Amino acid sequence: MKPLIWLLAMLICTPALAQRQSFPPVDEAANDPDLAAFRDSLRALVDARDVDGVVAAACPDIYLSHSTLGGPDELRENLTASSQLERDAFWAALQDTLSQPGYFDDQGEFWMPHPWQITLPAALDPFTAYFVTGENVSLRAGPSRDDTRLAAISHEVVIVPNYTPGAEYQQVVLTDGGNGFMHSDFLWSMVGYRAAFVKSAGGEWQLCTFVTGD
Repeated sequence: MKPLIWLLAMLICTPALAQRQSFPPVDEAANDPDLAAFRDSLRALVDARDVDGVVAAACPDIYLSHSTLGGPDELRENLTASSQLERDAFWAALQDTLSQPGYFDDQGEFWMPHPWQITLPAALDPFTAYFVTGENVSLRAGPSRDDTRLAAISHEVVIVPNYTPGAEYQQVVLTDGGNGFMHSDFLWSMVGYRAAFVKSAGGEWQLCTFVTGD
């Protein structure tokens, strides 16, 4: 469950959308040494592409999709997909997600990445919202490094009305109405992959969610 820790100010269709806010990453894993050790071990398994090890670290009912039943068998299918492109993409997404800072929610579950705790207003289409993952990321006047640098953006939510897959730069709108172009590498979709660790009845941490979408 996503906690209501941060509420992004309501975005409305006016030249000044809302006051800009920065959400610097804070990794809470160190608050629980057992959790930190589990995450480190799972990262090592993913780096090694150890299918059996990753499946063994998952909940019996791991949640993997909004439209399927999930579970270890489905996880194994994703990890061993016949399409190398799909298989590599799944492993890469898992590796990237587990490398991100995370937080504990009000139920004691540990979620990654940390921007997932930002609650967007209901009026905003979450598929157009992106989190700027870096610090002092350039906002430019055009889609090129040669274009004028308009501002430096750090850990903010921006709107990308028309995301273009594969494009090096995306046109973005800041919450105060400013706009420009930002490198795609620094934009994380607010409906992108996220993962959750949950402690079992026996006190062991497990991977219980790895999903993308709204």
